[in-house]
Amino acid sequence: MSDWQPSALQQERLAYRRRRTVRSGVIAGVSTLVLVALLVVGIGSTPGWPRVRETFFNVDRGWEALPVVAQGLWLNIRVMLVCAVLIVVLGLTLAILRTLRGPIFFPLRIFAAAYTDVFRGLPLLLVIFLLGFGVPALQLRGLPNQAVIWGGVALVLTYSSYVAEVFRAGIESIHPSQRAAARSLGLSHRQTLRFVVLPQAVRRVLPPLLNDFVSLQKDSGLIAVLGVIDAIRAAQLETAEDFNFTPYVVAGMLFVALTIPLTRLTDWVARRQGWYGGGGGPV
Repeated sequence: MSDWQPSALQQERLAYRRRRTVRSGVIAGVSTLVLVALLVVGIGSTPGWPRVRETFFNVDRGWEALPVVAQGLWLNIRVMLVCAVLIVVLGLTLAILRTLRGPIFFPLRIFAAAYTDVFRGLPLLLVIFLLGFGVPALQLRGLPNQAVIWGGVALVLTYSSYVAEVFRAGIESIHPSQRAAARSLGLSHRQTLRFVVLPQAVRRVLPPLLNDFVSLQKDSGLIAVLGVIDAIRAAQLETAEDFNFTPYVVAGMLFVALTIPLTRLTDWVARRQGWYGGGGGPV
């Protein structure tokens, strides 16, 4: 075993850093408590707060609506998981099509560019309406009529356009010299893309990619406009019984509870990738 001991100067430095860490923690805690107290006192002293509390933050009504809203949330989770897989596959395919070189691939590049331009420009709610109400109205044989399926398709079409641009940014960020080095080693274009470009590109865009999936988790609640009994629709039905909006707040809190772990995972990945520099990272 080593008998090394830090010097007195080093021990003094470590003690100084511990004191600074404790001091920073105390200041952060006190300032947070003061801010929360000011918000509670400020909002609670408003004339309309008792009515707002009864309408939006009724604890008994929230507990009563929680099982129904949570059951609807399970549908949102399933829709999000299935859509996330399809979005990654479609988004990566579009990104690869748009980065293909050579005049023979010009139609594919045009298609990928038009796809991303159109679906990034269209509001998601409009796409959900068009697919959820418009396609079943065509009465085409062989197509499903379930609203949840068309709501999911709308999410996939819209979010794959965003994810495709994220992947394309990662692919374009790889220096051309790496492609040249791979080709000089005898790798084909497909092998270069698979073994050299894509692994680095995906690693670089992982934080913004996870950020898109945080938004997808939230926007999965928009399929409620098609009549699907998800968390938002379940809260709407509960609210219609007594015009108390607490079930909506319960649904919002459940979505936040789902979002926070994925957000923290995004921050952790971003920190490992060195995305936060001298300006400081997230809280």
